[in-house]
Amino acid sequence: MTFEKIKDIIVENLGVSPEEVKLEASLADDLGADSLDAVEISMAVEEEFSISIPDEELEKFKSVKDLVDFVEKEKDND
Repeated sequence: MTFEKIKDIIVENLGVSPEEVKLEASLADDLGADSLDAVEISMAVEEEFSISIPDEELEKFKSVKDLVDFVEKEKDND
């Protein structure tokens, strides 16, 4: 469920096809996200899941899985 919502956010923000968004996909290398895209995606994820993503965490997200794992962890801490 978390992955599907994040996938939708990535597709919407980056204009990639849903088939390209896989857990192992690199946000920058595979999906073409730059730093501005990363900020926009994180803001949309924060809004969708009612969580906060600190800037230092944002820099650690290399793959879609990194982002999904962070959101899952934050939801569990809620």
